Amino acid sequence: MDQERHQALISPPHVLFATSEMFPLAKTGGLGDVCAALPAALAALGADMRVILPGYVSALDQAIGKRRLATLPEGGVLLLGRAPGTGLPVYLVDRPDLFRRPGGPYQDPEKQDWPDNLRRFAALSATVAALALHGDGAGWQPDLVHANDWHTGLAMAFLALAGTPRPASLFTIHNLAYQGNFPLDEARALGLPEEVLSPDGAEFYGQLSCLKAGIRYADHITTVSPTYAREILTPEHGAGLDGLLRARVADLTGILNGIDSAAWNPAGDPELAAPYDAQRLGGKAIAKAALQRELGLDPAAEGPLLISVNRLTHQKMADVVLQALPALLDDGVQVALHGQGDPALEAAFRAASAGREGRLAVRIGYDEALAHRLHAAADLALTPARFEPCGLTTMYAMRYGALPVTRPVGGLADTVADIGAGDPAAHGTGFTFVEPTAAALVAAVHRGSAVFRDKPAWRRAQKRVMLQDFGWQASACRFLALYGRQVAMMAGVSPHPAGPSWERHLAAVCETETKAA
Repeated sequence: MDQERHQALISPPHVLFATSEMFPLAKTGGLGDVCAALPAALAALGADMRVILPGYVSALDQAIGKRRLATLPEGGVLLLGRAPGTGLPVYLVDRPDLFRRPGGPYQDPEKQDWPDNLRRFAALSATVAALALHGDGAGWQPDLVHANDWHTGLAMAFLALAGTPRPASLFTIHNLAYQGNFPLDEARALGLPEEVLSPDGAEFYGQLSCLKAGIRYADHITTVSPTYAREILTPEHGAGLDGLLRARVADLTGILNGIDSAAWNPAGDPELAAPYDAQRLGGKAIAKAALQRELGLDPAAEGPLLISVNRLTHQKMADVVLQALPALLDDGVQVALHGQGDPALEAAFRAASAGREGRLAVRIGYDEALAHRLHAAADLALTPARFEPCGLTTMYAMRYGALPVTRPVGGLADTVADIGAGDPAAHGTGFTFVEPTAAALVAAVHRGSAVFRDKPAWRRAQKRVMLQDFGWQASACRFLALYGRQVAMMAGVSPHPAGPSWERHLAAVCETETKAA
């Protein structure tokens, strides 16, 4: 084994973390949160983490201390800066022709997908692979590339086809439903190898699937909860890729996402009218009153305040929530909804709010600060889904003392235990329902409202959910164990857990979690 590979086994791994989003540089949903918090948690445990993402306007504006490293072969430059807040090193692929645009990371201002998204994210993936194989020109090169979702799936193919020596690779599926499928002719026009465009490669029902490329070519695959890792092996939840996933089941691990416990902390959240924690809940009542004033909701309402901070999509059951609204309001529940997604659903929720001032508030769009205030104010948080890889919003709600109303699917099944009959404060962390119907949803909210009226029991249940640990430490330890294993396998040796200093450090801080991995 050469000296560089030996060094990779005895020192903290150098990891290139590839993503299309990273809060606050770019975010459309949970992917942006995870790809900010997980690398930071790994760095805190000692890993040498660097993130790479596109040079969107928002990222260029917010990254700190940017400097130019290299000119890219097809134009543009590779920049190195730091993420605000965490200080993590961040590479920005500054291709003005591809990424300096109005709108969002994937869509134009009219919410239409950019027609050249394959070209955009193939360029990102090619840059990831080139940096991994040749270094950044300033002395840094990764031992492992950790790619996330379809936007970086082709990087796994480029690395696998490069031969050896190369860094190890790991690919995380955040949502199997978003696959990055494009016409094969469009892929050929970019010069992608025919091997990749074949059924044994990344071809998927006559198209190129960037997500399939990640699954097919990565050395190891993870997804964002243990239950979801099992569900995607089935035809019901496998989105057409269950066969490939079953073939690679030995290389598939489910690791539950965490949340940034510092950013989502009611005891120190600057967006709240008053701080609070599990032992001092008085500030939550102040936060609720402040939000009711802000949204024009009746402060004298006796029922619980139910919030929904979710994408307005079929996956998130927004259509079912819309159907359930009249029954919820008739039951005395106040509802505050904040989200964006399907234009037809956005319009329907706006229409539903007409004439229901004081009882229903609808805010279309996404405002990070408002999301914090909503969670702080909420008694109940509506987070249902037809399928759910993880469910960060549910964790945020519980962190702020809002009890979730949800379905036991994917990561939600790993996160929420139902408060059943008997003493509601004795067990459970939320109210679950199985059938994806308005009637089942309303019945679950009704159970929550009944517990809400028993104030001593409600306070005990609130404290219990706030004391759940959804931080990143345990999951980050499991990732570090996987990183070490993959780097060792790529080097052709077995790691020695009691040996070199880095491995002793890992065993000391992560003993239980690394055994689980």
